[in-house]
Amino acid sequence: MLIAGFPAGAWGTNCYLVAPAAGEECVIIDPGHQAAQGVEETLKKHRLKPVAVVLTHGHIDHVASVVPVCGAHDVPAWIHPSDRYMMSDPEKALGRSIGMPLMGELTVGEPDDVRELTDGAELKLAGLEFSVAHAPGHTKGSVTFRMPESTEIPSVFFSGDLLFAGSVGRTDLPGGDMDEMLASLARVCLPLDNSTVVLSGHGPQTTIGQERATNPYLRDVAAGLGSTKAPRRGM
Repeated sequence: MLIAGFPAGAWGTNCYLVAPAAGEECVIIDPGHQAAQGVEETLKKHRLKPVAVVLTHGHIDHVASVVPVCGAHDVPAWIHPSDRYMMSDPEKALGRSIGMPLMGELTVGEPDDVRELTDGAELKLAGLEFSVAHAPGHTKGSVTFRMPESTEIPSVFFSGDLLFAGSVGRTDLPGGDMDEMLASLARVCLPLDNSTVVLSGHGPQTTIGQERATNPYLRDVAAGLGSTKAPRRGM
């Protein structure tokens, strides 16, 4: 399997392209702020043909390039219905203006074909399987995507802004809720095998085992404790 990722834009949001192998169809995950050029370069480098864009949530740092990417390749975008409004109204999602200079670089709106994700859905795209888990806390419509283990690789977990290496997504923006975040960590992350590779919305790759041992939020959840910590990574 091929997973090619790169950080994009002002917030360093990780965009991933996933395919069975080079030269085949692929899925694009979270083409955010200023990601379109990186997407095109990665497609060309690995000779990939996109069939869909899938989104972990609706914040502008994860969806800003959805319209140009989907339009250039005539593919649908998948998003949870609770976050769909953010594609057309990013400032409402943040509770403040994100700034006129930045807004001038964005193509706000929905692509022509938008499809809605549901908890427990099994997406079969580009010859790949993605298990969808609704994981509110960072936003009401946050989701994760998990790919099953194979003989070649361990299970891969695209966590969006739910789980990072050493931290979790912030909960101080509209739709954020720490209690929901902790519940999502318990329901979605804790049952995963320690060998599961975590590819998050920001920052480096990690594993569930590493986070179970060192991430203070996941340790608190595993111990049945709440958390008063205040995460700030990501938008």
